[in-house]
Amino acid sequence: MTQKRTTPRLTLGHSTLAARDLDSLSAFYCDVLGFQVTNRGPVPGDSEIAFLSQDPSAHHQIAMVGGVEPPGQQFMMVDHLAFRTGTLDDLRVLREKLQAAGINPILQICHGNAWSLYFDDPEGNGVECFVDSPFHVAQPFAEGYDLDQSDEEIIEATRKMVESKPEYQPFATWQEKFAKQLG
Repeated sequence: MTQKRTTPRLTLGHSTLAARDLDSLSAFYCDVLGFQVTNRGPVPGDSEIAFLSQDPSAHHQIAMVGGVEPPGQQFMMVDHLAFRTGTLDDLRVLREKLQAAGINPILQICHGNAWSLYFDDPEGNGVECFVDSPFHVAQPFAEGYDLDQSDEEIIEATRKMVESKPEYQPFATWQEKFAKQLG
């Protein structure tokens, strides 16, 4: 009798970025986005690597290799790092910090299942910071939203925007179904 082989469940551990100016780029991620450098040291090729994290269970969420030309990027929503945060107020604070740092543009996109801010870091790497919404809708879905509204107004506007879309349901319901599907 042959046993069915299962694939191990994977979670994303970290991403690595090329950095023209390691000091400047790591300062942006620390000062504006709240990361901390956990280690930094030399790598082959007369360069350095910096490890950054906000998670005490992860030595690094991002590694940056200095002195390397980042690859060209065409569209931040396609090629980007994405960071979940907890509240719409967190997004408001991040937007203020990004604006103070001169980051422009900052795109506010509602995906139905999340509210996102998209922007480029100072070296042109795409970044998304997002908060999960209480809804699920089929993806892709992308519409603008107004982060200057109250939380209640954003939630209600999102519900109205997505309630007629395919797969609309509470996120908890979708999550429960998907957990069963995964086994």
